[in-house]
Amino acid sequence: MTVAVDAPNPSDITAHPPGLATRRFKDSVFIVWGIIATIIGLGTLVALVSELVNDGGHRLTMAFFTSYPSSDPAMAGILSAWVGSLLVIITTALFAIPIGILAGIYLEEYAPKNPITTAIEIAVNNLAGVPSILFGLMSLGIFVQILGNPERWFGFLPAGFRNAAADMFGQSILTAGITLALLILPVIIVATREAVRSVPQEMRQGALAVGASKWQTTQHHVLPYALPGVVTGVIIGISRALGETAPLIMIGGLTFVAFLPITRPGDAAFEVIGAVDEYGGPVTPGATESIRIDHDGVVVLPDFSEMPVEAGQTYDLPHGSTVQSVASWGDALASWSPSHWLGSEFTVMPIQMFNWTSRPQAEFLEIAAAAGLVLLVITLLMNGTAIYLRYRLRRSIKW
Repeated sequence: MTVAVDAPNPSDITAHPPGLATRRFKDSVFIVWGIIATIIGLGTLVALVSELVNDGGHRLTMAFFTSYPSSDPAMAGILSAWVGSLLVIITTALFAIPIGILAGIYLEEYAPKNPITTAIEIAVNNLAGVPSILFGLMSLGIFVQILGNPERWFGFLPAGFRNAAADMFGQSILTAGITLALLILPVIIVATREAVRSVPQEMRQGALAVGASKWQTTQHHVLPYALPGVVTGVIIGISRALGETAPLIMIGGLTFVAFLPITRPGDAAFEVIGAVDEYGGPVTPGATESIRIDHDGVVVLPDFSEMPVEAGQTYDLPHGSTVQSVASWGDALASWSPSHWLGSEFTVMPIQMFNWTSRPQAEFLEIAAAAGLVLLVITLLMNGTAIYLRYRLRRSIKW
């Protein structure tokens, strides 16, 4: 006997599943809000840039880049500020980039998984969100008040070494570079770790399987594929350091600097004879020193009288005298030695802008806007470079 079984009715594949209209509505709402948020962000940026261009665009002349700050806004420029920013960023990069990349590679590829490593990883991630002014306070205590004071170095060190080392720290370019390097180190470390982590494990396993060592695997297989992310993190970190103000003000960055840490041919050059105290007077009054003059110039004696001197002649000059001359090309090239400018006082563009915006005259606000435009263009160029390099490096990757 045959039993008839009712077959289930096949579902209509053209019917919409329940809730589809609601999901589509939510999707449309999300897209609309995304477009609105994008318009608000871009509109705000366009408004701010337009305001800067309107206020300071007419001040962007060659004289603006080649003039020192001045109490007269018509003659003020950013020469000492952009040169100081350049030297500080170079110092920052020399400390932060190799240390940050090597630390990121070690933590991701070599560090054992234990409580100490976990604590270090947590500390690095937390330091990335610490306010920058705290780095300034730390540097003020360590690099300015301790390392910048020769009396607070170890007493068994030679006095000459302590004085020379203290001159390099204090309110100097070296201190500023180290401070900003510490500030962006967490950013570079985290970016490096994420870039290294994104490389598939199969790449490592294949290299190890054919006999490559751990470092050979990292050097020839992991790093080339992680390079786009590493470069992006480095440039973004440097861009952040370029705009920092608070930590540099804390360590004593100057708001008005009418000199350069480096020397240009034709600049006035000064050399003080003998040791002087904090007031500029000779430590040993009456002592003299035989000095051979390299350039024609003038010597200002301790009693403030002037004595003309000729190049090639040797003079017995009392301590406390100041030899004034004109810098040559040789002097200019020698001034680019890091030992010359690392210990120099400095200013940077954000500090110079802060100084100008605190002035009551409207003209200073205009040149502050012009400096802001320069800083904005530099930042956009650096971020654009990061995007371009990441694109080019990713295109060269062949998995």
